[in-house]
Amino acid sequence: MNTSLSSTVPLGSPLYEQVKQAVLAALAQGEWKQGEAIPPEKNLAERFGVSIGTLRKAIDELAAENILVRHQGRGTYVAVHTRNHHFFKFFRILRQDGHKSYPTTELLRFRRVKASAEARDKLGLPAGAYVFEFLNMLSLNGDVVMVDDICLPESRFPGMTEAHLRERASTLYALYQDVFGVNVIATDERLRTCLADRAHARWLGVAEGAALLEIRRVAYSYNRQPVEWRISRVNTERYEYLGHEPWEAGA
Repeated sequence: MNTSLSSTVPLGSPLYEQVKQAVLAALAQGEWKQGEAIPPEKNLAERFGVSIGTLRKAIDELAAENILVRHQGRGTYVAVHTRNHHFFKFFRILRQDGHKSYPTTELLRFRRVKASAEARDKLGLPAGAYVFEFLNMLSLNGDVVMVDDICLPESRFPGMTEAHLRERASTLYALYQDVFGVNVIATDERLRTCLADRAHARWLGVAEGAALLEIRRVAYSYNRQPVEWRISRVNTERYEYLGHEPWEAGA
């Protein structure tokens, strides 16, 4: 497997960006697994036909994004993310007084079905593809706050069962990583309001027709491959959405 530069990015992109995207493409193809070392910089520079300086700039950006990890004297490795990394990077709901805590979850439903037109669009799936759909109810500080409606492509999570979800020891994204080798590295979230239907009103303890926050998320693995589509509905009476932590890049 030998990903080339010209096949991965638009013409005219900076050379280091082309190298970066080529490395991401190789990761997406499974050339290097989580926790494994990537080839030495000299080998990669020769492979992509660039200078060591250009190669290092690309690797530096991937390290800054926590996709690769440098170990002094040992080389550069594909990052294996921890529970805290997944939680604090992607979980955005906290109490209005600023208190942030780990949620407890209850699985409400799990099923394998043909993907809807919306799921196929969000996940880039062909007609007739199957997905796993499940509902999670999340509580914070003893309050039921959120219901997640999650859709996963069967092709990326072969053999997933209800037991995987009920018996997981950590976050969903840690499960994706540890059991299925799917590493979520980015999300695209869109916010809107919605009205609670009968089922969500019952789950969230609000009146039917009450206003809820709706978060529509696509989660991506390497090279912008969509691996999860979810719709979250949140009772914001005592809780709110934090766009980013104050210390994150761009704050």
